[in-house]
Amino acid sequence: MAEAKPEEISHPPMEQLQGFEYCIDSNPPWGEAIILAFQHYILALGTAVMIPAVLVPMMGGDDGDRVRVVQTLLFVTGINTLLQSLFGTRLPTVIGGSYAFVIPIVAIIQDSSLAAIPDGHERFLETMRAIQGALIVSSSIQIILGYSQLWGIFSRFFSPVGMAPVVALLGFGLFERGFPVVGRCVEVGLPMLILFVVLSQYLKNVQIKDIPILERFSLFICIALVWAYAQILTSGGAYKNSTEVTQINCRTDRANLISSAPWLKIPYPLQWGAPTFNAGQSFGMVSAVLVSLIESTASYKAAARLASATPPPAHILSRGIGWQGIGILLDGLFGTGTGSTVSVENVGLLGSTRIGSRRVIQICAGFMIFFSMLGKFGALFASIPFTIFAAVYCVLFGLVG
Repeated sequence: MAEAKPEEISHPPMEQLQGFEYCIDSNPPWGEAIILAFQHYILALGTAVMIPAVLVPMMGGDDGDRVRVVQTLLFVTGINTLLQSLFGTRLPTVIGGSYAFVIPIVAIIQDSSLAAIPDGHERFLETMRAIQGALIVSSSIQIILGYSQLWGIFSRFFSPVGMAPVVALLGFGLFERGFPVVGRCVEVGLPMLILFVVLSQYLKNVQIKDIPILERFSLFICIALVWAYAQILTSGGAYKNSTEVTQINCRTDRANLISSAPWLKIPYPLQWGAPTFNAGQSFGMVSAVLVSLIESTASYKAAARLASATPPPAHILSRGIGWQGIGILLDGLFGTGTGSTVSVENVGLLGSTRIGSRRVIQICAGFMIFFSMLGKFGALFASIPFTIFAAVYCVLFGLVG
């Protein structure tokens, strides 16, 4: 067989990042893989808790409703992540809740016919059913573009000159979820930011038994230390006379997730009732689906780079978008309260740990499904102050950018 000419090789090895001990198809030992997967699970909790924390009270829901939405979002995130890693792009990406859907969802919440419902719980259920219907209809956009290979045809025209700013904007454009949120509780956010930068960037070569322990597990170590520090501040009464905004962002006991969470609850399709369909609401949701489409394409490119894999070809990108459309359909059927996209922060964690193993992400998906069913245990980790996650985002979004 004749040797391939250099110009016929679409992705030369020199284009991949070097220094990865475990790339997409190689797996670390099971002990390391489980800890790395738990880091990805903890990181994904930030978005899974934050989006329902904003939207559910606007919908009229109480703490119990918020906990159920968080559990459902994590459960479906685990399913979507498994589907994407097994049948989609097969890249080590977490498919979680997307902020791109917040604006059209808020528009649905503020719809006059829904806002006029006097009973809070009934308004929550009717609004959730309307959101489900809009997600189900709009998911067809990604399903059609993906499985028809139309998106693959479009992606052939994505040159490096065009994709480089898109991927950069994907990382830098999300900094509003980082530094501004850290500023809401500087005494917790700033120590987390400094500690994570020092351990993951400046002390990453420290090894224990030939394992770069700080490079791989710095997120887990930093969150544990700063969470304990935040608990000491809360128990010591540091925020007794603080404003309501400061207490919500700093205290470890203001989430009300643990007390409201059931011990065992398995999310299931149509748990909020039959979805309702409205053409105007569905059309508004399509705009978020298109944003998610561009966002995810850039994230797949970044994930391939940070997992030391070759850039995904057109047909793989198209297949991944098709499965992502299935994921948004599942969001609508289960009632997660938002749509799905590739988690940018988890892509950044690939670059921080320099571990791009697909198995790690699949184990992470198992954690999501398991802890979403065991409500009390999942709520314990979900009660971590969001300021801690925001400090991590400041670093990980920068890596993606």
